[in-house]
Amino acid sequence: MSRVAVILAEGFEESEALTIVDIIRRAGIECSMISTAGEKVKGCHDIVVRADAMISEDVLDYDMVVLPGGLPGAVNLRDDDRVINIIEKMNHAGKFVCAMCAAPIALAKAGVLEGKEFTAYTGYDEKIKTTGIFKEDIVVVDGNLITSRGPATAYAFAYKLVDVLGGDSLTVKNRMVYFNSFHAIQEEKS
Repeated sequence: MSRVAVILAEGFEESEALTIVDIIRRAGIECSMISTAGEKVKGCHDIVVRADAMISEDVLDYDMVVLPGGLPGAVNLRDDDRVINIIEKMNHAGKFVCAMCAAPIALAKAGVLEGKEFTAYTGYDEKIKTTGIFKEDIVVVDGNLITSRGPATAYAFAYKLVDVLGGDSLTVKNRMVYFNSFHAIQEEKS
């Protein structure tokens, strides 16, 4: 079974992090919230989350690392040498390295965006110094690198993460009444 580590730093974007964790867990994939700060981590909107574990070399045993954005969360990820070390090693091993919103700044510091297609929050294409190729797509996949735009794209991002890990995002969507709600609305309009 695949294992996913979502790294939480103080000031993370709650809607991104919790959506990702929720969707991945609904897909039956093991997903751990890993803290860089302490057992309890405060997001950028003052929501406190209890992490499953503290950051350590154990994260290297996971199949995927995911960095949610938010400020100052993304800056805290970028400035944490432990996070950069994990990104570098997982990328070198060909494992999935994923980030959204402002968090690709950490990927840039780790050097994993070089020559790769990626996306990020509006305006971050100018803040990220890389030879990577910025795209305005909702989700961009380039090999083992997966990136997304911001809070409004968290569901699409999480579904893509499920699919690349061999899960079934369509089943998760159906269980969440994604398609049933759409069809009910269409029938009401008829």
